[in-house]
Amino acid sequence: MTEEQHNDPISDATGQTASSGIPDAAASADAAAAPADAAGADAFVDPAGADAFVDPAADDAAPVADDAAPYGVGPFSLREVILGGVWLVAFVVSFFSTSTFGFSSVWGRGIDWVLTIGVPTVAVFLIVLRRLSPSGIRRVGSLGIDQFASVSFSVAAVLWLGQVWAQLGVTIAGGPWVTSWVIWVETVLMLAGVVLTVFAPLIPGLAEDFQGRPEVVARPSARSVRPVAARPRPAPPAAYAPQAQPPAQAQTYDGYVPAEGYGSVGGATGADQGAAPIAGPTDQTRSLSQTPDTQAHAQPVQQAFWALSPEERDVIDENGAPIFRIGPTAWALVIEDRGTSFVIRHEDGRVGLLTDVSGVTRG
Repeated sequence: MTEEQHNDPISDATGQTASSGIPDAAASADAAAAPADAAGADAFVDPAGADAFVDPAADDAAPVADDAAPYGVGPFSLREVILGGVWLVAFVVSFFSTSTFGFSSVWGRGIDWVLTIGVPTVAVFLIVLRRLSPSGIRRVGSLGIDQFASVSFSVAAVLWLGQVWAQLGVTIAGGPWVTSWVIWVETVLMLAGVVLTVFAPLIPGLAEDFQGRPEVVARPSARSVRPVAARPRPAPPAAYAPQAQPPAQAQTYDGYVPAEGYGSVGGATGADQGAAPIAGPTDQTRSLSQTPDTQAHAQPVQQAFWALSPEERDVIDENGAPIFRIGPTAWALVIEDRGTSFVIRHEDGRVGLLTDVSGVTRG
């Protein structure tokens, strides 16, 4: 009994320890697993919904962006390859005769080759150079290379189509058929070049060549024009009128003392003297107040008037050189009448002297 009594606590303690140790380990494992599960749940479950779940393995299957590089043949796009083939056939065909009466190609008829096949050749050469030399020519004047190619093939197509139209007109009128198959083939090929340059941005499959291109600043000659302002016209000269003279100011001269009422003597003024009568100016004050300046201002100012010359006459400057002419078609403004001559002011502000005033009509 005693051993059992002694063993029971030990076994109980051991069992309690063992049993308590197992739950603690399990609890620890559960506690450790719980954050991991929570982290995993947070990592794969979006509170916004299951639509927000993204599988990392699905990156390889992501759709291709719209601005991704299109497939081509070597460094050239599909559109450029087709355009180069069209040009090559047209270039070879251009060496054949366009007439059924003797040999006559576009290369032997003066400068007909320049616009019919020469300019499209330059356009295709620039397209090839753009791919092979990224730092090469990027534009022709204010036109980009693709724009230049559009213009080149459009002009060539119109010229070849003009030859076809002329031949049809001759045939309908009963004339002979003098052109060969060359003009028909060239017309079709140049129209194909127009489709591959002008209308390519509208055709699916060819429009990819124009998508995703980097934006660049346009040259000044390719930008929108600035608004134009009307040039201001000079205002018509106003008629001369005598200017109001400023009121005369009292002046003090050496050795002269103004009489009472014309100035302050000993600090007294007319206002301080009350209603005392003011003496009028004496002959001495009149003679002193009439200085050369006041006499010049006292001269009457001439009134400007319009004059019409019976014939074309020169108006000269101070050196005697003609600066403009007046005639019977327009009135001239005279700002000074010197008796035998007039001082004339032009509409643009120039002033000259009219020496011949005979027969002039005053307005």
